[in-house]
Amino acid sequence: MIGLTVIFRHTVYRTILIKDKLKNLSLHFKVYRFKIENMIQKWTKTFDQYYIFKYVIKWFIYIIPVSVVVGSMVALFLWLLDFATTVRWANGWLLYFLPIAGVAIVALYKFKGKNADAGNNLVMDEIHKPGGGIPFRMAPFVLISTVVTHLFGGSAGREGTAVQIGGSVANYFGKIMKLKNEDLRILLMTGIAAGFGAVFGTPIAGAIFALEVLAIGRIKYDALLPCFFAATLANLVCTLYGIHHTHYQINFHEQATSIGFFHLKFNYKILFWVTLSAVLFGLISNVFSELSHSIKSIAHKHVKWKFAIPVIGGVLIIALTFILGTTDYLGLGVTTQSGTGNSLVNAFKPGTVDNFSWFWKIIFTVITLSTGFKGGEVTPLFFIGATLGNVIAMHTGMPVDLFAALGFIAVFAGATNTPLACTLMGVELFGGEHVLYFALACFIAYYFSGHSGIYTSQRVSVSKADLTDHLNPKNTLKHIRENKNNGNEKTN
Repeated sequence: MIGLTVIFRHTVYRTILIKDKLKNLSLHFKVYRFKIENMIQKWTKTFDQYYIFKYVIKWFIYIIPVSVVVGSMVALFLWLLDFATTVRWANGWLLYFLPIAGVAIVALYKFKGKNADAGNNLVMDEIHKPGGGIPFRMAPFVLISTVVTHLFGGSAGREGTAVQIGGSVANYFGKIMKLKNEDLRILLMTGIAAGFGAVFGTPIAGAIFALEVLAIGRIKYDALLPCFFAATLANLVCTLYGIHHTHYQINFHEQATSIGFFHLKFNYKILFWVTLSAVLFGLISNVFSELSHSIKSIAHKHVKWKFAIPVIGGVLIIALTFILGTTDYLGLGVTTQSGTGNSLVNAFKPGTVDNFSWFWKIIFTVITLSTGFKGGEVTPLFFIGATLGNVIAMHTGMPVDLFAALGFIAVFAGATNTPLACTLMGVELFGGEHVLYFALACFIAYYFSGHSGIYTSQRVSVSKADLTDHLNPKNTLKHIRENKNNGNEKTN
């Protein structure tokens, strides 16, 4: 018994010793763990890439649902647009119902649209100052109304629809994820990038467009990668549905020239005509923007019964179609039913478009979009620029396909005040061989379009010239235009 008692006591003593040692080890472990955690925290604070990695991963996860939904809706929209165009070509009598279609669109937005009628400007206002919200119904409403506009012969585009789809979808997911205002602002920008990149098949231009379109003269790069991710993924999703974008090609190839002892990698004659043409492209951008805003303002000021506005617009489109004897200016204008005549595709070929085709497309589009019909302005701007470039080239002996491409992107650059995005769009659509001419045309057109544009909610962060009244960063194109009009009224 005594032996067992000794053994027991010895065992208990050793157990106590072991427990004490384990306690000490545990304390040491906690101390070392605390030190290691402090070291890691100090290391991460001095190593920016750790936080950048977290930021990139966060936004890649955020944009996945937005890009997938936007890419899918844009694919549906483009398919419906092609279907509507084919149906209208086969049934010319649909044009006679354009006024009724316009009334239906106006009624839809008046009674069910809430603030969705503000369109692209609402998306931009929400990015500048989050809080008002973008109704999710904007996406299906603008999709349906744009397809109806094209089905019955209205002259409109598709960019506005894609941007509004992107903005409303992004806002919807932002609410679900309960994002803070700053994160919601970036998510809305990714929606714009996704819609633009998918609808034109130009993800790089789409990403830069979303950054550049918000404020004239200033770009914030906090949304650069998120917008690039969104535009690329949305475009990929759209193409997975079998959607194909129109292919354009410049067959002209540059030949180096010499002036005396100087060997130039560009043709100075072409450079000269590009410079002059770019000024004209910028002026035409200004005309399109100002005419659009003016007709809309006049219509709402003088026509008391708002449902009469789309009726008047629809009747004017029908009348002009019969006067001109052609349907070339209806719809998108990318191609025609016969494959001949005035179209965006034919503008890249010599002798295929009329000298004033660009002018008539301006008139048809301005009437359509200023009287209540829905759609974008950009594809008509492509048509206007490309046909004007064609006409300039035919009268100056310059390469037709090159100048059609320059007009294509430069008029767009002037009307949207996005010269960088449009230069990159030129590279994505036509290749990089003529990037010098692309940049020159877009940059000059941007300046000569003045403080005007199709998006009245654009802010003027940096004036295009030494004009002190335009330097207030809170100024929008709408305010500047109102100030100009008020000044003209006082002068008169």
